[in-house]
Amino acid sequence: MRKIVALLLALCLCVGIFAGCSTQNSGSGTTTPKVENKPATETTAPVAETVSAPKYVFLFVGDGMSYPQIQSTSDFLGALKDEDYFLAQPSLDDNQGATLDGPEYLNFMNFEAAGSAVTYDSNSFAPDSASTATSISTGRKTYSGTINVDVTGTEIFETITEKVHGQLGMKVGIISSVNLNHATPAAFYAHQASRNNYYEIGEELVASGFEYFAGGGPKKVDGSASENPLPNLYDLAKDAGYTVTFTNEEAEAITADSGKVILIDEHLADSDAMAYELDRTDDMWSLADYVEKGIEVLDNDKGFFMMCEGGKIDWACHANDAASTIRDTMAFADAIQVAMDFAKDHADETLIIVTGDHETGGLTIGFAGTDYDTYLTLLESQKISFQKFDDEYTAAYKENGTTFEEALADIEALFGLKAEGEEGDKLVLTAYELEQLRVAFEKSINGTETGEDAQAEYVMYGTYDPLSVTLTHILNNKSGISFTSYSHTGLPVAVLAEGVNAEVFNGYYDNTDIFNKLAEMLNVQ
Repeated sequence: MRKIVALLLALCLCVGIFAGCSTQNSGSGTTTPKVENKPATETTAPVAETVSAPKYVFLFVGDGMSYPQIQSTSDFLGALKDEDYFLAQPSLDDNQGATLDGPEYLNFMNFEAAGSAVTYDSNSFAPDSASTATSISTGRKTYSGTINVDVTGTEIFETITEKVHGQLGMKVGIISSVNLNHATPAAFYAHQASRNNYYEIGEELVASGFEYFAGGGPKKVDGSASENPLPNLYDLAKDAGYTVTFTNEEAEAITADSGKVILIDEHLADSDAMAYELDRTDDMWSLADYVEKGIEVLDNDKGFFMMCEGGKIDWACHANDAASTIRDTMAFADAIQVAMDFAKDHADETLIIVTGDHETGGLTIGFAGTDYDTYLTLLESQKISFQKFDDEYTAAYKENGTTFEEALADIEALFGLKAEGEEGDKLVLTAYELEQLRVAFEKSINGTETGEDAQAEYVMYGTYDPLSVTLTHILNNKSGISFTSYSHTGLPVAVLAEGVNAEVFNGYYDNTDIFNKLAEMLNVQ
């Protein structure tokens, strides 16, 4: 009996110890709403007591980027290097000794710490960028569409960038391949009940005093159309002491002595964002170029915090354009490489974090029509993004009355898809695919009804041009890639880290803990 009592007491003691550990204060100075069934963070001990805080922090956010986007890019690169890739297929009776070489890992896939973050927000398991970026930047949950404000619209959340800027004197840089007042970059300096308050977000950008903004142009620079036009955001920025550049030459001339700067990409594309990487030419700055310039501008004795968003990964996934998704993920990795090169000279002072805000599109490696086979190198046949095809080709077809047969020549040149070809050519359209493409062409160019109801049409095209989205769907599927949605999904995202305190990002946790871990190690309240 004594043994039983002793055992029970020991069990109670263990329970008490573990309960104490689970309620330990993070020391971040913010209160995260209690969430049932929340994965626990792997590290509970205060890291600041044992390891010095990083002087330089790089936070790379691949918008819409989860494991499928990372892995499909890695697999694509591996397939390109594999000389006998097509022979190493499960469907072949004779592989002739060919074996799959495997993926080509992206640079950040080799980081020392690998974690996963849950992305749900206050009203959805498939959240939007405003709320998920809010969770990352403030450690708080809120509604989809809301930036750094609670669900009642009354409490404002202070961001990690505001904290390090105000409390530590660190300089701050915000970079995005989409609009600088879009949801994800805005979540690091703005506080709005609606992500659509672009002008007001732009005003907060100017008021932030952050030293470096770069990438796409802001939306609604002059506010909404009205009888009393609002001051131009660029003029407000200049009045606040910012140097604003609009050309590569002007951007190149910016130095650490230039003070606060806003660098707007010279070659803005759709919606005043940077061009898709698939459409970028040598005379256009890349995301990596803006990171490199940002380091030059921000480097100082007190250190800096740089947030860089690969926003067009998300836009490409919304449109189900796998080739553009992969190329923008590669461009994102190139930007990360700049930070990695910087860290080589500042190994004891630098932390690099790579994550996503959510997954977009429900991207899958595998398609019903290809079974266990993949033919990822077929994606190399796509030469331009869906958006550039819409803007330069579909628009011309409508204006010129181009026939479907005439358009097929462009389709073959730009996507590799062809109506006729040699036996075994995997880019030759089947009768089923050719008919899909013809119906989409007629709907796009001539407004011809497809004969399908609204639900069926949405599944086929979403809100995108029927011709371009059908082209990418067909090429994706022939490659062994598929999408399930034109919106976001509830997949967890990777959190990969390298450098000072990187180990605290191991494990499986909520996306709010990215903020909590950063706030704790940087010792901000």
